[in-house]
Amino acid sequence: MKLFNVYELFDIELVKAQGSYVWDKNNIRYLDLYGGHAVISIGHTHPHYVSKITKQLQTIAFYSNSIQIPIQQELANKLGKLSGYPDYELFLTNSGAESNENALKLASFYNKRKKVIALRGAFHGRTEGAVVITDNPKIVAPINETNHVIFIPFDDIEALEQHLATGEICAVIAEGIQGVGGIFTPSIEFWQTARRLCTQYDTVLIADEVQSGYGRTGRFFAHQHAGIQADLITTAKGMGNGFPIGGVLINPKFKSTYGMLGTTFGGNHLACAAGMAVLEVIESEDLVRYAGEIGTYWIEELKKIEGVREVRGTGLMIGIALEIVCKEVRNSLVADYQIFTGSSADKYTIRLLPALNIGKKEVDFFNTQLADCLQKVLAVEMQ
Repeated sequence: MKLFNVYELFDIELVKAQGSYVWDKNNIRYLDLYGGHAVISIGHTHPHYVSKITKQLQTIAFYSNSIQIPIQQELANKLGKLSGYPDYELFLTNSGAESNENALKLASFYNKRKKVIALRGAFHGRTEGAVVITDNPKIVAPINETNHVIFIPFDDIEALEQHLATGEICAVIAEGIQGVGGIFTPSIEFWQTARRLCTQYDTVLIADEVQSGYGRTGRFFAHQHAGIQADLITTAKGMGNGFPIGGVLINPKFKSTYGMLGTTFGGNHLACAAGMAVLEVIESEDLVRYAGEIGTYWIEELKKIEGVREVRGTGLMIGIALEIVCKEVRNSLVADYQIFTGSSADKYTIRLLPALNIGKKEVDFFNTQLADCLQKVLAVEMQ
């Protein structure tokens, strides 16, 4: 049996990882500044993470949500404390798409409406509900097509007000920072207007923090830079540092009933152990503050590099917009400089999503290598 060929792969097989580095089968070391789409939040094979999962694996790894699993409540308590949402409730899932699916369902259960406002450039997942609020027709199958979703221009407050005034909107969903879209941040005014109007029209405000959450921007969640609270916050990726886990933080105004939501694997013992390890490291190493500080430094230094047109983002969620299409630069960074970076829907933008504890040495090294790489690629293109 062959694998279903849907991924464009680098010809690299990784066999080892530690901190911000990975090694291939030929023992070549690469600097990892992408972390598998912002998944590696506390560094590869962090010793506390490995210890916590190993200990859990040696006791019990899984049982369904038909029995008491105390580590789920431990995780909820720790997440509530560190995120600034201690009075919210937590529903555990396996992925960001699943988190968004359940958030949409909760919103619709709450106000009995169907229509959702999403932003142009949005990416919220590939499952049935999540894919229709993702602004990419290429991945929306005919069976997923619906007229329940309204895409408004990014950060367009006037369009937001116009549609919410109908009183028909179930939910507004926005990423704390658009990741796949190219690292674009909704303005503080947009978030604050969305919060005010959603309250006025009893519409649910959903913050998709799947990629931008867990301390990446210098606040636990990116939308908190705007000084607002969302009704539902979805998370995943960095939540488990590589172990599949996601969640929905739920405002107390949403009332649960037995069977309302459900999952087989969500919140299993091993996933929660991974989630606890991540939060403990984030807290003990003060990574939220550090990510904000090192990110501010990094962004300012990147702006000085010739060939960089614009640097977008906050903390350690960074988009480097080049003066040329970035594909050849990214390929060269991997092949010639042994550095992994990410791409985006904007073909000029490189995404950086490193571990939150990346060192200043690695930051400065990348800047030097990027400058050299750009100089060489630009010289070839000018010939």
